[in-house]
Amino acid sequence: MTNTKMHLMAAALLAAGVTATSLSAQAQSTPPAPAPAATAAPAAQISQAKRDLLQRLVTLQQPSLENMARSLAHEPAQQMLGAAEHALMTRVPEAKREAVAKQIQGDARKYLEESAAIAKDRAAKLSQTALIPLFDEKFSEDELRQLLVALENPAYKKYQTVIPELSNAFGQKMVADLKPLVDPKLKALEQNVANALGLPLEEPKAPEAKPASKSGSAPKPKKQ
Repeated sequence: MTNTKMHLMAAALLAAGVTATSLSAQAQSTPPAPAPAATAAPAAQISQAKRDLLQRLVTLQQPSLENMARSLAHEPAQQMLGAAEHALMTRVPEAKREAVAKQIQGDARKYLEESAAIAKDRAAKLSQTALIPLFDEKFSEDELRQLLVALENPAYKKYQTVIPELSNAFGQKMVADLKPLVDPKLKALEQNVANALGLPLEEPKAPEAKPASKSGSAPKPKKQ
């Protein structure tokens, strides 16, 4: 059995175990509800007007929901690739590393593409069954209208589209600003960790001196 199958099976078993434990605890802590009377009123239905508002709200959340689902699907693979990179450098002969790395990258790319499609599909379906009832419970019809006015505002939509660009630009400037201030502390930490472990700290190798070029050599004396 491959590591990927083992990981997915373990995740499924863990999810099943958590669900079973939660249901068991709930069953033990909650007394059995009395049987509903024959004349009990049916549960309130969502009006069509409110359902339309709820659908607009969920649609606006869809990109964020897809990103969340994609991250949840990709995180185990990223952790696995981190471990694989370490194993590649320590257990695979140098002559085979490039070929093995390409194979792993191809398998990982396939997983990421397939899991992204699954995550997008599940996020769309789960938003209908999970989010709409929650929004319906938390917001009145009037509150939904007010919320949608803000979320569908063109200026706010533009702001949402430029957030990645703004975040990237700020991140680059922050890295450039922090690097000279943090690097000395990082090197000190590296030295302290090496000292604590009793390991020598590898010094950066000095560039090898290149032999003088022929053009730079002293001219040979001419024959008389």
